Amino acid sequence: MNTQNQLPYQRDQFYRRDRRSVPAARRFVWWSLKYWGMADWERADDVALCVSELATNALLHGAPPGRGFLLRVRYDGDVVRVEVHDSGRGEPRVADEADEGGRGLLLVAALADKWGVGERKPGKVVWAECAMEAP
Repeated sequence: MNTQNQLPYQRDQFYRRDRRSVPAARRFVWWSLKYWGMADWERADDVALCVSELATNALLHGAPPGRGFLLRVRYDGDVVRVEVHDSGRGEPRVADEADEGGRGLLLVAALADKWGVGERKPGKVVWAECAMEAP
C-alpha cells in the first residue's frame, strides 16, 4: 500500500464528451488503484466495469454537447468509491426487462455494494461503492 499520503486517497479527472473518454476513464481507475497498491485487489475489475457503465451513461445521457464529465475515485481504507459528475438533467434509472438497452445500471447494481444518485448544480452525481471486504 502506498504510505506516502494519508488516507483517504482521491483522484479526479475531467473527460470531454467523446467516445474515447470511456476507455480513458477505465485506465485512469486502473492506474489509481495500482498507484494505491491495489492492483491485485479482487474487486478491481468490478470497479473498472462500474466506471465504464457510469461514464457511458454520462456520455449518452448526462453530458450535453460541448460539455464533459468529472470522474472521482476515492479510497478511504475500507471502500473504493467512484463518482461520475455531469451537468445533464434527468435521473438515471435501472432498465426493466422490456427495455432493449440501458442495462448499465443493472450491472452497476449487481457489482457494487451500494450505488446511488446525488444532486449537483447543474446536473447530478452517480456513484458506486465497493467495500474491501464483502458486506
